[in-house]
Amino acid sequence: MSARDVAGLRGRAFAALAEAVAAGCRADHPETAIGHLSRAAFAVLGDAAASARGDLKPGERQYFIGGYFMPSPDGTQNWLIAEVDFPPEQHRMRIPIDYAHPGQVARERKPLLLANTDDHGTFKQVLKSSRMGSSMFAPMFWRDRFVGQMILAAQARHTFEPGDLDILCGFAPSAAALWMAHDGPAFLDTLVGQPGSEPFPMDRAGAEHVDK
Repeated sequence: MSARDVAGLRGRAFAALAEAVAAGCRADHPETAIGHLSRAAFAVLGDAAASARGDLKPGERQYFIGGYFMPSPDGTQNWLIAEVDFPPEQHRMRIPIDYAHPGQVARERKPLLLANTDDHGTFKQVLKSSRMGSSMFAPMFWRDRFVGQMILAAQARHTFEPGDLDILCGFAPSAAALWMAHDGPAFLDTLVGQPGSEPFPMDRAGAEHVDK
């Protein structure tokens, strides 16, 4: 991880994870429970120097978003759950299960790091407010079953490095355990038939094209 303090980062991440899991165990709702972990990852991960290095384009500002994409009960969509700092109108965003990089993770069941999204010509903007410059995805499993993915993104390019993804992948099993302990799939069943927002822009024509 470049010149960052790896040991310090791991120590802060472990402390944040322990606190978030404890809070998740006390929660009374699955989305609340895993929300503690997405906010913890949001708070500790990413290179704070990325924006100072000039990894922002004119008019951009550094900010982060986080949350989860969970497969819908019928397996046809990814649903945004327990998001952090997405625009309010994108609450419960729904995208086709094979759409863009969340679709790649849902299909391949592997972690994914896009250190600089400009290097990925098929990157698709789903956030209404702006295109994110750096993003990562950590799959979640329960008894070998894929139950969702934890996501984190930032405006500045090169905010995230392999070490950040390693830590996010360390958060993901705890998120999966809390999700299942609080019967998250049953909660998703209650959302069937309810309206959900779409990403911006919704380019269905290119949904099958993702980076390998």
